[in-house]
Order: sequence, then structure tokens, then C-alpha cells
Amino acid sequence: MKIETKYTGMLKISEEQVIKFEKGIPAFEEETHYVLLPFDAETPFFVLQSIKTVEVAFIVVNPFQFVPEYQVKLPDSTIEQLAIEKEEEVATFVMLTVRDPFNETTANLQAPVIINALKQKGKQLLMSDSSYKTKHWIFDKQPAAAKEEK
Repeated sequence: MKIETKYTGMLKISEEQVIKFEKGIPAFEEETHYVLLPFDAETPFFVLQSIKTVEVAFIVVNPFQFVPEYQVKLPDSTIEQLAIEKEEEVATFVMLTVRDPFNETTANLQAPVIINALKQKGKQLLMSDSSYKTKHWIFDKQPAAAKEEK
């Protein structure tokens, strides 16, 4: 099938690449089918692109590359909803808020995107009882204002 993407134009994808988010993503509940695309071969970033609406595309990254101590405990309901049988099936991503300059980009560690890569099912998990923030600095160089807040 062909889809129009926000960052790379028209692409041909296979049905096997489509990830189903049964209840959508918070604030985008009507968008239930996405594809995970590399943003650029030279970067660790991906695009979680809706296959229905070209403008609905999130820049995501594997959080463990930037925050090695990051931990996500999946509730039983999420394990069941995504039909997870083994830890190896799970891919974890976090959405970025891209800023200019890019080194001021933050990651939402409070709401990771969990994907069962084997069964192509996904969910954004809201971890409101965690100490993680919705705007976590992922680069060493933090803006002066952020350093003052700490």
C-alpha cells in the first residue's frame, strides 16, 4: 500500500509494517494505524507516522540510548492488551518535543510508546505515578534556563 508521510513524501509500505494502536494515542484516539519509519539513516530517531493522516507523525527514539537508567514496568493490562509473551517482543520508544536549537529537544519519559514488534500492536503507556517528566532533556548541553531550574 502507498501512504503519504509528513517527512518523506509518498512511501510504499507492506501490511506487515502497520502497527495497530487499538485505542489510538491520547489526543489522537481516531488514529489507530501507524508505521514506524527511520527518520534518517544517520540518526537514532524514528517517525511514528499515521497511515491515515499525513500531519500526524511523532518523532520518537529508543529512550535507553539517551537515558540508560530508564525503567518501564508494564502493567498486566498492557501486557495482555499487546499480547506480549516474551520481553524480547517489546520495543520501547518515547516521543520527542523537537526544539530549535535541536539540543534543547526533550523527551516525554512519562508516557512511553510500547510496541509488541512481533504482533505489531502498540500503546502509549501513561506512567503518572513515576518520577519521570514529560520534558526530559536528552542531550548533555542544556539551555541556561533549565540549569537554573534545577
